[in-house]
Amino acid sequence: MIADVHGNRLALAAVLAAVSRAAPDLLVELGDAVSGPLWPAESFDMLANCGSVAALRGNHDRWVAFDAPETLGATDVFTRSRLDAAQREALGARPESWRADGILAMHALPDDDLAYVMHEATEHGIRERRPAEVAALLPAPAGETLVLTAHTHRARLMRLPDGRTIVNPGSVGQPAYKDFTPFFHRMEAGTPHARWALLERRGTEWQVQFNAEEYDWDAASAEAFRNGRADWSQSLATGTMD
Repeated sequence: MIADVHGNRLALAAVLAAVSRAAPDLLVELGDAVSGPLWPAESFDMLANCGSVAALRGNHDRWVAFDAPETLGATDVFTRSRLDAAQREALGARPESWRADGILAMHALPDDDLAYVMHEATEHGIRERRPAEVAALLPAPAGETLVLTAHTHRARLMRLPDGRTIVNPGSVGQPAYKDFTPFFHRMEAGTPHARWALLERRGTEWQVQFNAEEYDWDAASAEAFRNGRADWSQSLATGTMD
């Protein structure tokens, strides 16, 4: 399972190499695929050819695909300018969720691609939600035992009161960011590694292995800096934000 590549082709290459070595039966990609001051078009092509069974639409994919350029933030303006019309159309055609074989996958929530699921931004910082709180946010179970979500860039595993397992693999390509909605907060992995998760079904249970791959993050940091984004440069080099 991979998520939140954000146009970082160097991180994606390292993760896809590790995925190839692991040889899973299915690869699911949870969205926010290309938006970043890095290599949007190259990352789009890599993801289009990675063999994923599902490639979902995240909030940045939606903005780049559908919103008017004058309404976009700097990251999405950069991304949109480097994608052609067919690529933008393909991002917009991605589904918001995917359900199959006892798995529900989504970027955030199926009806809200901006929702934090296992974390909450409060006036006191980031709070980790309790399992019952998470279960209350999710769609009613429809036979799945595994829920996959992303968006916060923070790897986390939780077992819900009804027995479902929910997993966020962390971010492939953007280890830290800051946001101001609904309160100022930072999301930080603390290291610059490219993250993904390998899951194995064992009977009715799921075994989850979180992975953090080394890659040339200094080169990615330098690319962000060349494109005028010192904030991304710091995130990519350190996994932290000022």
